[in-house]
Amino acid sequence: MAGAGSAGRALAALLLAASVLSAALLAPGGSSTPDLDKKKHVELKMDQALLLIHNELPETNLTVYWNFDRCYHCLLQVLATVPQSRKAGRPGVAAVAVGTQHGSILQLNDTAEDKEVCRLEYKFGEFGNYSFLVKHVRDGVSEIACDLVVNKEPVDSNLPVCIAFLVGVALVIVVSFLRFLLSLEDFQNWISKAINSRETDRLINSELGSPSRASDPQPEAWRRSAAPLRLRCVDTFRGMALILMVFVNYGGGKYWYFKHSSWNGLTVADLVFPWFVFIMGASIFLSMASILQRGCSKLRLLGKIVWRSFLLICIGIFVVNPNYCLGPLSWEKARIPGVLQRLGATYFVVAVLELLFAKPVPETCALERSCFSLLDITASWPQWLFVLILEGVWLALTFFLPVPGCPTGYLGPGGIGDGGRYRNCTGGAAGYVDRLLLGDQHLYQHPSSAVLYHTEVAYDPEGILGTINSIVMAFLGVQAGKILLYYKDQTRGILIRFAAWGCLLGLVSVALTKASENEGFIPVNKNLWSVSYVTTLSSLAFLILLALYPVVDVKGLWTGAPFFYPGMNSILVYVGHEVFASYFPFQWKLGDQQSHKEHLVQNTVATALWVLIAYVLYKKKVFWKI
Repeated sequence: MAGAGSAGRALAALLLAASVLSAALLAPGGSSTPDLDKKKHVELKMDQALLLIHNELPETNLTVYWNFDRCYHCLLQVLATVPQSRKAGRPGVAAVAVGTQHGSILQLNDTAEDKEVCRLEYKFGEFGNYSFLVKHVRDGVSEIACDLVVNKEPVDSNLPVCIAFLVGVALVIVVSFLRFLLSLEDFQNWISKAINSRETDRLINSELGSPSRASDPQPEAWRRSAAPLRLRCVDTFRGMALILMVFVNYGGGKYWYFKHSSWNGLTVADLVFPWFVFIMGASIFLSMASILQRGCSKLRLLGKIVWRSFLLICIGIFVVNPNYCLGPLSWEKARIPGVLQRLGATYFVVAVLELLFAKPVPETCALERSCFSLLDITASWPQWLFVLILEGVWLALTFFLPVPGCPTGYLGPGGIGDGGRYRNCTGGAAGYVDRLLLGDQHLYQHPSSAVLYHTEVAYDPEGILGTINSIVMAFLGVQAGKILLYYKDQTRGILIRFAAWGCLLGLVSVALTKASENEGFIPVNKNLWSVSYVTTLSSLAFLILLALYPVVDVKGLWTGAPFFYPGMNSILVYVGHEVFASYFPFQWKLGDQQSHKEHLVQNTVATALWVLIAYVLYKKKVFWKI
């Protein structure tokens, strides 16, 4: 930020002028001034700040360009024009709203000569009031000074998130303390004397009250049995991803980091879907091994796989499609790709692949499956070969398929990115394949790339090429399932493998991305489901299982609650939260639509309600399986 000039009277005068102009701007019904009439009134919305640009340069009109610093290699956009100063003490003024989600780049150019006057990079705060003062350093000196003055301090928009987090931590601590007390025999005896013994038994044996796994429908013995094998860490991980998905789909308090990244990089919202796919892969292998061990024929199991895949795709297209409210005549604009559609296609390919090459899980030779054994990999070499060929197809199409009007191998967002040279090239080959095979009208019309990059072409983040890498992600989940089953008697061996896979995939991600957001060979990108995105999220998934497995399944220190319950009813929770998103009590009219706090409360309550629904259904033994 450029700055010069003496403090004293000049700065005081400028601050006074800014205050007067701010009051005239913000006062309801206030009279207009020659420099700031009613047409320049700016009504701030969420994630915006007010910026007053004062031009004290005589005979120089200014053009203000602006953009977020997160917009990679983007063209700066015209924000406002500021008239020249009419006379001393009467600067030209423009009032504009600037975004506060990311850091901002402001550039002021001389309108006549299109020459840069000054440039500023600054992170504005929500609902803050700022003045940008442009003037000569001293009378008769051509050097220009630009100063930013804070007229009104911004609000701390992240405070509600911090409070919600602390409340959540407090609840966990309280529940954990109660569980600890109820596990103490002396405390149980004291409770017995204080209240009815029957009520005591009910309290102690409840899900909250008993740390024992005696009442668990999946007791200790199931971990040692070959079939069926149901691991609570798998359902817990699935529930964590699902609940986070519900929260971000409901809006995540309208915070930018609970929305999908505009292009490269990761936000919280970008984590949940691939983790769900990963856990689906683990579940495919565990359930298939159990079903085959019970004597089910492969042909019958194939029929179940086809039927389930078909149902997932149909539910995605006809039930939770964004255009379902338009009725049966809306097929010409119905979105064909989608979350459930991708899950259905991914499930079909991975499940059929495992079914074709299924082998009995060895029950003996536990000693031979040492920490140096690679049985979980060598026994699956045909599947690995198929997946590697599939990844080769993705790489070949992505980097060598000619795309009309676009550079071959383009991975950018188009729009105003890359200096605006490839406006209609969003997604490169991925976008081109979808538009060619499915048509523009059947793709997602409001991609996240439009937020920063102002893209205008349809682009679907659940498109065809990305589904290839979704299959790869699910197969890595299958690998996690094989580790859990092949080495089920060796906790140390399981943990070593989880750690090894997590580190290996992490190193692959570092190599592909050069440890940067935008400068790597293949950046982490959720919209493309790039291979680096898959390796990064798979690495994190293995590390999460590394933490969950010993805590939940080996030591029993945590039952997985409350995430375990929605994890046991994932399809019902996902479809239900999509269908009933606009109905009370999941949504209601807010008193202030521009308040992060009110949106956060609403989205948190809606998400908690689905956890409660899943808990009740679990207790009633109601599970929706397809």
